[in-house]
Amino acid sequence: MSLKWYVVHVYSGHEQKVKVALEEKIEASKHPEKFGEILIPTENIVELVNGKKRESSRKFYPGYILVRIHLDNETWHIVNSTAKVTGFLGGKNKPAPISDKEAQSIVDKMQQGKNKPQPKYFFEPGDEVRVIDGPFSSFNGTVEDVSPDKEKIKVLVSIFGRPTPVELNFIQVTKI
Repeated sequence: MSLKWYVVHVYSGHEQKVKVALEEKIEASKHPEKFGEILIPTENIVELVNGKKRESSRKFYPGYILVRIHLDNETWHIVNSTAKVTGFLGGKNKPAPISDKEAQSIVDKMQQGKNKPQPKYFFEPGDEVRVIDGPFSSFNGTVEDVSPDKEKIKVLVSIFGRPTPVELNFIQVTKI
């Protein structure tokens, strides 16, 4: 019996509740061996809250979970009858599994996010930003240069009517 990865669409914001409910249904089923892992694709992010660096979790596919199962009528019914599940992605009655390569890339992205938290926002030259921390707090500016490896950006802020370049960390600014 081969287990394959399927994408299940759930109510956005209820991914964790669906995972717990599905795990309980699987435990109570006749054939729990037909099920494998259940994943909620998330990554850790770093943001500045009240002047302090804080790590939090962000779903990169909100409203979806990955379930590894041997799909037959019984397992399809167990998943579809779970509260807050709207169905499988890729077909109402006979959904298509995602490839192992696609599933592995999602798992790798999750692992990478756990090892090195990502900034909350990604910036490009020309983006309008507001400084939320440091001596230039509450200044607005335009991103001039981005250094993703150093997690720093160069922002042009207007000081005394003159554009002045300021180097800031990703977490010190927010997009407007």
